[in-house]
Amino acid sequence: MDIVLILGLIVLSMTAGLIGSLFGLGGGIIVVPVLTILYGMPAAEAAAVSLVAIVAISSTSASSLIKERVANVRIGLVIEVAAVAGAVVGAVIALHVASWVVALCFACMLIYSAIYMIVRPERVIPYDPSPGGKNFVYHDSKTGEDIPYSVKNLGTGSIGFAIAGLTSALSGVGGGSIKIPVMNSHMHMPMKVATATSSYVIGITAFGGAAVFLLSGMLNIETAAFVIVGAFVGSLIGIRLLPKFDAGALRRYFSILLLFLASVMLLNIGGVI
Repeated sequence: MDIVLILGLIVLSMTAGLIGSLFGLGGGIIVVPVLTILYGMPAAEAAAVSLVAIVAISSTSASSLIKERVANVRIGLVIEVAAVAGAVVGAVIALHVASWVVALCFACMLIYSAIYMIVRPERVIPYDPSPGGKNFVYHDSKTGEDIPYSVKNLGTGSIGFAIAGLTSALSGVGGGSIKIPVMNSHMHMPMKVATATSSYVIGITAFGGAAVFLLSGMLNIETAAFVIVGAFVGSLIGIRLLPKFDAGALRRYFSILLLFLASVMLLNIGGVI
């Protein structure tokens, strides 16, 4: 592979790792459009490489999130079973549909993610230890307090995770834009916990889809290797920079970029560019 292409892949994946760790949504929203538009890679192959990058990004963030006692590992792993099942189904579908269908699914996810990041429907739910919920405590590093909360609707929340898993593998994104509102608005988890838990589990979801692509021979191993290196470095940088940024403003600005990328993807599908 040409050295310029290699350096481009590393810079691309570093950017994806940085963005993925800052927003908890995975880095696929950067990897897929660049690989398809600039590198001319088929959408399904780009999705496969993107899922590998998400695994690297999530793995880097996981240790920090667990150490800080924010991510709910117990609940995350329970409902992640449904997400992995959805990811496997989504990857199988992606192998048997036209490339433009995968690209269209990705463009739709970009638009949805952009709207979600602009609106950010955070639901603040008071602690309610009533029957039907599971009680937990998370540590708020900003205030230094341990804050109790209850998790409810575990069964129906799993359905939302299954949908997130399916769209994750079909489009190459992490599915965080679906998982976070499901955990916050439907399962009553605080936004900080929902975001941290999403960052922790999206790697597991992505691994399920990536495994299918790998076994089918769809995954470009050489490209994925350089993407993993860049994503790992970018994630480390993002974790260190996160406390210094105004996340709210950053999300709004980044949503504009997502809408631009979605427009380019749609024009590319239509053969305009």
